[in-house]
Amino acid sequence: QVQLVESGGGLVQAGGSLRLSCAASERTFTNYAMGWFRQAPGKEREFVAAISWYDSNTYYQDSVKGRFTISGDNAKNTVYLQMNSLKPEDTAVYYCAARLVTIPTPRDTDYNYWGQGTQVTVSS
Repeated sequence: QVQLVESGGGLVQAGGSLRLSCAASERTFTNYAMGWFRQAPGKEREFVAAISWYDSNTYYQDSVKGRFTISGDNAKNTVYLQMNSLKPEDTAVYYCAARLVTIPTPRDTDYNYWGQGTQVTVSS
C-alpha cells in the first residue's frame, strides 16, 4: 500500500503563508492522482486541490483559487500545497490522498490512500 506522510502545518497569522508537503512511499506521481483535503471541527472533509499526472491539469476548490497552488516533484516523490494569503477559515487538518486512477476527483471516497493529516491554524 501507498504510505503518505504530511508535514509543514503550524500556526500562522492571517495573511501569512505555509507550504505543506506530502511524501509518498512509492512513485505515485506517474500512476496516481494526488489530492489535498481538509477537515475543520464540526465540518465534513472537503476537497481543496488535486493534480493529474496524466494531463498535468490542476483543480481547486473555488475558495482557494488564486491563493493555493498544488505541485509535485517526482525526484523527491513529494506533492506540495503552497498556501498564501491564509484566512482563519482555512484552519483545519489537511490530508494528503492518493487515487489509483490518474484522473483527479473532488470526492474523498474516490481516493484509496490517506496520510494522517497535519494541523493548520490561522489566527485572526
